[in-house]
Amino acid sequence: MRTTLSIILPLAGALVAALALAGCVPEEPPTGAEDFAAFCSGCHGAGGKGDGPLAGDLDNRPADLTRLARRNGGDFPKLRVMAKIWGYTGGRDGAMVMPNFGPLLDSQLVPYDAGDGIESPTPLRLVQLAEYIESLQ
Repeated sequence: MRTTLSIILPLAGALVAALALAGCVPEEPPTGAEDFAAFCSGCHGAGGKGDGPLAGDLDNRPADLTRLARRNGGDFPKLRVMAKIWGYTGGRDGAMVMPNFGPLLDSQLVPYDAGDGIESPTPLRLVQLAEYIESLQ
C-alpha cells in the first residue's frame, strides 16, 4: 500500500501543478479566418463576396473582398486594407458604413512590412486578418 501511495501522490501533485500552470499560459489569439468569421462575414459573407446575411440591410453593398487585387492592378493593397479594417479611413465626414475594428483587434505588436519596405509595429491580429483577406483573392 505504501509503495502505491508513494507513486500516486507525486503523480497527483504533478497533475495538479500542470493544471494550475495551464491556466497561466496565455491564450493564442484567434486566426485571421476566425476573426474574419467573427467580424467580417456578417456583411461581406463567408467567402468575402459582399453577400453576408446583413448585407441586404445596409444602404451600401459591402465590398467584394475577393476582387481587391484585381481592382488594384493585380496587387493586393495591404496597407489600404489594414487601414480600412483598423478604422483610419472612415470616408468623407465618417460616412462609410464600415465599423472601426481597431480596439477589437488590439494584440501583440509584430514587425510588418505592408509592401512599402518599412517594417512597422503592427497588431498581430490585424496582420492575420489582412493576410486572410489576401488569401481570398
